[in-house]
Amino acid sequence: MPVPASAPRAVVIGGGIGGLTAAAALHHDGWAVTVLERAAALEPVGAGIALAPNAQRALDTFGAGDEVRALSAWQSDGGLRLPGGRWISRTDGEAAARRFGGPVALVHRADLAGLLAARLPDGAVRTGAPAALADPGGAGRPARVTAPGGDLEAELVVAADGIHSAARAVLFPGHPAPRYTGATVWRFVVPAPSAPFTPHETWGRGRIWGTVPLSGGRVYAYAQAVAPRRAVSPGGEPAQLRRLFGDWHRPVSDLLDAVDPAAILRNDVHAMTAPLPAHHRGRVAVIGDAAHAMPPNIGQGGCQAVEDAVVLAHVLAGAGDDVPAALEDYTRLRLPRTTAVVRRAERVARLTRLSSPLACALRTAAVTTADRLGPRMVLRGLDGIADWHPPARPPRPTPVA
Repeated sequence: MPVPASAPRAVVIGGGIGGLTAAAALHHDGWAVTVLERAAALEPVGAGIALAPNAQRALDTFGAGDEVRALSAWQSDGGLRLPGGRWISRTDGEAAARRFGGPVALVHRADLAGLLAARLPDGAVRTGAPAALADPGGAGRPARVTAPGGDLEAELVVAADGIHSAARAVLFPGHPAPRYTGATVWRFVVPAPSAPFTPHETWGRGRIWGTVPLSGGRVYAYAQAVAPRRAVSPGGEPAQLRRLFGDWHRPVSDLLDAVDPAAILRNDVHAMTAPLPAHHRGRVAVIGDAAHAMPPNIGQGGCQAVEDAVVLAHVLAGAGDDVPAALEDYTRLRLPRTTAVVRRAERVARLTRLSSPLACALRTAAVTTADRLGPRMVLRGLDGIADWHPPARPPRPTPVA
C-alpha cells in the first residue's frame, strides 16, 4: 500500500522481530517507515521463536496473526525431563490453550522476519545500514538518525537495536547496561529425527536442553549452560555441546549428529535487572531487548517485543502531532508490565542455573510435587503474561472521497 507524501515519518533502528513488528504496525496505521538494520540479513537463520497467545493477539491488531499461525507448528503436550530421560512434569497443551486463549505457535525466526518484512513497501527495509541516534528530538523538532547516505529526520524513532543498544546509551547515559546472568545459550534448527519425540525441556545441573517441533519437518533445539562470560569452546561449539549434553537422553545425540557446525548460534544471556526510568525520551521509543532484556526461560523475550510494538502503534494512533505525549502513555503502559515479566523470567532462570546436587534434588522434588497437583498449578506461572490482550484499537478514519 503506497504511503502519502504527507504521512508522518518513523525510523526504526534494528530489523529484529520487535523492530519489524513495530514497522509493520506503524505502516498499517499510515506511517512512512524506514527500517535500518546493520546486519546483511534480517535474522539469524538458525533459531526458532515461541509466540504465546499474548503475542499472537498483538499480531492480530494489524492482520498478521493468522499468517503467523499458518506457518507455525503448535506446542502440544510435553514437559520437563531429567538428563537420564525421566519425566518430572507433564504439560497439558489443551489445558494451556483453554487457560490462555490458544496454543503456543512455534515459528522459525527467519520465516517470521520474512512475513513481517513482506508487509512493508519495497525499499522500507535497508540491510547493511548501521545507524546512530543523533538527536532524540522533542516538542517542535524532529528526531534525527545518522545512517549511510546521510541523516534521516523523523517524527518518531523506534530504538529496537537489541541488548547492547547504542540508542539506549544515548537516551539514558550512565544507566546500568544489561548484566551477564552467568549462562550462555546455543540454538540451532535441523531436520526432524526419524524417531518420533515428545517436545521437552530437560534440566540438569547448571544445564538445560530443549527440543521442539517447527513446521516443514524441522526441529528447533536450544541449550543453556553456566559458563564464564565470552567463554571460548575448545574444539568448537559442536564439541562443547557434546561434552555438556552428549550423554543425555534421545533425541539430543541425534540432533547433535545432524547439526551443521556453522548453523549453531551461541550467545551469552543478559538481563536488564535495573529497569530503565522510562521506555522513551523525546521522540524515541525503546522496545524489545533494548528496553528490557530478559533470560529466555519463560519464552517471553520476543513476545514482549511484539507487545511493545503494537502498544506503541496504539498510543500513536490517536496522538495526532503530539508524539512526545503519546510516548508518555507508551511508558505508562509498558514499563510496569515488562519489569514484572523480567523479574519472573529471572526467578525461573535462577532455578535453571542451580548446580549443586542438593539444590537440584530439591528443585526436582518441587517440580514433581507441583506436577502432581495438576496442570493448573504448573500453568499458573504464566498467569498475567500469556493471557494479556492488547488495548482496544481506535477506529481507523474513513478516507475522504
